[in-house]
Amino acid sequence: MLDAQASGTGLWPKSRVGAERWATAEAEKIYNLSFNDLLFRAQSVHRAHFDPNAVQMSRLLSIKTGGCAEDCGYCSQSAHYPTGLKASKLMEVERVIAEARKAREGGATRYCMGAAWRSPKERDMEAIVAMVRGVKALGMETCMTLGMLSPEQSGRLSDAGLDYYNHNIDTSERFYGEIITTRTFSDRLETLANVRDAGIKVCAGGILGMGETVDDRISMLVTLANLPVAPESVPINMLIPIPGSKVADAPPVDPIDFVRTIALARILMPQSHVRLSAGRTDMSDEMQALCFFAGANSIFVGETLLTAENPGEDHDAALFRRLGLKPMELQPAEMEPAE
Repeated sequence: MLDAQASGTGLWPKSRVGAERWATAEAEKIYNLSFNDLLFRAQSVHRAHFDPNAVQMSRLLSIKTGGCAEDCGYCSQSAHYPTGLKASKLMEVERVIAEARKAREGGATRYCMGAAWRSPKERDMEAIVAMVRGVKALGMETCMTLGMLSPEQSGRLSDAGLDYYNHNIDTSERFYGEIITTRTFSDRLETLANVRDAGIKVCAGGILGMGETVDDRISMLVTLANLPVAPESVPINMLIPIPGSKVADAPPVDPIDFVRTIALARILMPQSHVRLSAGRTDMSDEMQALCFFAGANSIFVGETLLTAENPGEDHDAALFRRLGLKPMELQPAEMEPAE
């Protein structure tokens, strides 16, 4: 039986809960190791499962921006906050595929498409499916984040060949209600279950710097690690303060604490890609280098991340050269297009 914090207090149906892998108390002990010991352990785990000098390159495109009905306190795209972002309609399929082709030519192997929705409407599903098929045919891994999904929607995306679905749990169950009130923590877990049941790989992580405690960060990672199958991809975001949003004035994350969180994610989920995601523009090269050493092995490339700034590709290429890192290549089996 999972402990209360790790499982989301029984939010998963019993048939979907596996054996406990990590207790919260054990994760706390790991997190609080001396910094050198923590990084040594994380790097040792990382080397046992990945090439330590290879980083997955992903590109993220906002296919429908703004006007979201959810009240996520960190988001520029929520209609609840005066962030000044203008809402747009869903992009045309041909344009999305053209952008994906550019991303592939720039070295990206995974293409992620995000829409600011509470959940997709039926009228949009045909275009969404076409986007998945089109990007998949380019030989890229496909990922989408569209809000909450029903089992039927998850099945349609799986049939189209979607590789990954991103649905972050954002923070701990305890702190969740302080950030979002238009949906529950259990709603998030239910979508992850629907996606997993449809045979799609899971991308789920969270955001640091919203006013949560260290215990909240640890609880979030334990929840993810104790899912029936740990997420194949775990994005760890550093809050980008959005003027007008609910958490715009939250205190910034201490860089060492952020690196500790990356290390804990690597140790708890040894076979997952841990993505150094939003907030890299505010990280020094040295902080990013420590994150890579702690087990981060995926980044978003390109100058924008949905609606936020992201380091340019020239800067990333220069940093990779300085650190002796290289882009991760897809395995041939992962590049087969959907039928």
